[in-house]
Amino acid sequence: MSVQYAKDQPKGFTNSIERVAIVGATGNVGKHFAESLLKTGKHTVTAITRSGSKNPSDLPKGLKVAEVDYNDESSLVAALKGQQFLVITMSVMAPPDTHEKLVVAAAKAGVPYVMPNAYGGDITNEKLNSEGMHGTSVKAHIGSIEKQGVSAWVAMCCSFWYEWSVSAGSSAYGFDIKEKTVTFYDEGTEKINTSTWEQCGRALAALLSLKELPEDESDKSPTLSQWKNKPFYVSSFLVSQRDILDSLHRVLGTTDADWKISYENSGERYKGGIEAMQKGDRSGFVKAMYVRAFFPTGDGNFEAKHGTANGVLGLPKEDLDEATKRAAEMATGDFWSKISYGPAK
Repeated sequence: MSVQYAKDQPKGFTNSIERVAIVGATGNVGKHFAESLLKTGKHTVTAITRSGSKNPSDLPKGLKVAEVDYNDESSLVAALKGQQFLVITMSVMAPPDTHEKLVVAAAKAGVPYVMPNAYGGDITNEKLNSEGMHGTSVKAHIGSIEKQGVSAWVAMCCSFWYEWSVSAGSSAYGFDIKEKTVTFYDEGTEKINTSTWEQCGRALAALLSLKELPEDESDKSPTLSQWKNKPFYVSSFLVSQRDILDSLHRVLGTTDADWKISYENSGERYKGGIEAMQKGDRSGFVKAMYVRAFFPTGDGNFEAKHGTANGVLGLPKEDLDEATKRAAEMATGDFWSKISYGPAK
């Protein structure tokens, strides 16, 4: 596809993204998306909410609200009409056909860009995707956008969310902070990329604050169109389980002697997770999904292969211990009591 330039666009073309719609603006990452976009002062942000779902007071201040009926396509199309960028963030508990309904409505509304619900690891790594449990849905989400032939997709590859994964129980990053236990996968030294919700919010806001197209052939500045129908990679940290435990020690004032540290072969843990999942145990899915990223193959380290967009987007270098402190507070506070499916034990 040839490069498009702003100078060649029809009269009235605005070379910026000004109108953004978000599905899931009250969620963990969706809230950070909305707040970061609003902070720029460059965007009108609309929360797409299910009629009668959450009180608007739960939404960040400054958001517009469009209530929709997901069983009424016309209400979705009306809510998306005029939007330039649709961000989809959805809980794993959402009805499986919701994403498709949004994509179809976005196409009928003429939305130029859609960010699919595909926040994870390297979506170009076919083996990781097939074995990492979420690749099938990601491929389907992107495929449904391409099938419509209207919207372009831009996927944020940010790997697992750091605070969530450290606090989520032993099935995730291997830590049970309350009980001070950790299971190291192999030796616990395999490094993977991982991102905070705050960094994801900053990344989206920075991306959508870029010009959409280069002005002309001489314009070499970064633009949104660089990531048209492509993933863009964002990361907060490249860390191992050992690094995380050391950070927890600094935050909690503990040492290895205060923790029960066990070791498990990553391949065996993955196999056990698959077997548990096949028996209907939800924790098996979580175990297999997480440990697959820690296989000693480098699959979880996407920055080694692709680099990241952190520098281009001007994202800050974060403090690991500050993020770990937030995770520890989530694990020991009431955060997980508000999550319907609880931490992954």
